[in-house]
Amino acid sequence: MKRITNAARIIAAGSVMLGLTTASVQSQQPDVMKPISKEQMAKMDPMMRGWPKASRDAVKYMTDKYGAPMHMNEHMAMWGTTGQWKRTVVYNYEVKHDFPAPHTDVMQQWIDYKTPLDKYDELAMYDGSVVPERTNGELSARCDKEGANFLAINLANEVATGKRDVEDARRMYGEQIMAMMAKRPAPYTERIMFTPMKGGTMDPDHPLK
Repeated sequence: MKRITNAARIIAAGSVMLGLTTASVQSQQPDVMKPISKEQMAKMDPMMRGWPKASRDAVKYMTDKYGAPMHMNEHMAMWGTTGQWKRTVVYNYEVKHDFPAPHTDVMQQWIDYKTPLDKYDELAMYDGSVVPERTNGELSARCDKEGANFLAINLANEVATGKRDVEDARRMYGEQIMAMMAKRPAPYTERIMFTPMKGGTMDPDHPLK
């Protein structure tokens, strides 16, 4: 299936409401199970036929933790504000990613963030699945698990603020992922360890003179 990366265009082309309003999604709290109705599940299952297992697993995880998506169609499922995230999108395709070990990226999660302009190269060297966006004033991470996205964002912030260099961040990433997979304490994978801004991070740049 052809990849579609423009989330707004996907939603406009055929998103399906699943009985949730934006306000109801925004009111959801982290780590609270939100049961969904059989009617909602009946709408979701047919749209995920043919999706990779990693994508279906990510949708199930998000649905179990935060409730049904705000929007969904055959290409993606999207949640609004949930816990510390500004939004979450699970895609119906996988992107191969070999750091820190081979896996596929299927879930992208965003926060508001003003990335220093001189740190973009370092963030790219740290993790190619961390995406700073200057104009939107956002920072996102793509992986297959929320814990890995927490980790990616936490270390991206430490690179951006000069607390860690690229090599140290990559080493720490590997250590925390191994601890998480072994079910040992891995605090960087449990939550965003700083307070993300709520707006005020956009940079529209300026017109040429």
